[in-house]
Parts: sequence; C-alpha cells; structure tokens
Amino acid sequence: MAEPAQWSDLRWDERGLLPAVVQDANDGTVLMVAWMSREALRLTLETGETHFWSRSRGGLWHKGETSGNVQHVTGLHVDCDGDTVLVRVNPAGPACHTGEISCFYREFRGAGSA
Repeated sequence: MAEPAQWSDLRWDERGLLPAVVQDANDGTVLMVAWMSREALRLTLETGETHFWSRSRGGLWHKGETSGNVQHVTGLHVDCDGDTVLVRVNPAGPACHTGEISCFYREFRGAGSA
C-alpha cells in the first residue's frame, strides 16, 4: 500500500506554486491544468471544492465561483517527485471557460501528423 503524502513532501516552485492536473473521477478525462498556492491547496482540502492561484489575476480563485461549475474533490494525489498534484473531481459542469467539458478539446496537428 502506498504511503500518504504530507505537506513536507511538496516541492513548490520559485513562485510558491504547484501545477494541479484536474481529472474527472468518473471517466478519467483530464479536465484542466491550473496552479495551486499553499492557500489554494489548504482551501481545497478544507472545503472539498477546488481552489487555485490565478497567475493572470494574481489571486486566489474558487473554480465555479461565477459560473456555478464547481468541482467536488474526491481525491488528491501527489506525484513521485512532490512537484505536481492530481485532483480527482466530480464536476458540476464544464471545466473550460469556453463551455467545453475539458480544456483539452482541441487536437494538435503539427508537421508529420495525419
């Protein structure tokens, strides 16, 4: 059985942030990637809903605070290096500001792709 992660296991970047991969707990779809500060992680753990650090706004952001598309956390995992978190959620609506279920709805087609 895997050992539980602790705050001391986390490796924050120079800005005091961790990337957070948000995944639908039901079907495994990657919904979005965002950044978490210590405060965002604390609020996520306390409230059971996702909170992030908005680099563009320079402040905390509760996912769904304006859209109503909150994300109910079912699990939070830390990667082997302690520098990324995986947040498994039951979403109450689309994750993307465009209205798409996932922020990853566009397929990249570069040189050499079919």
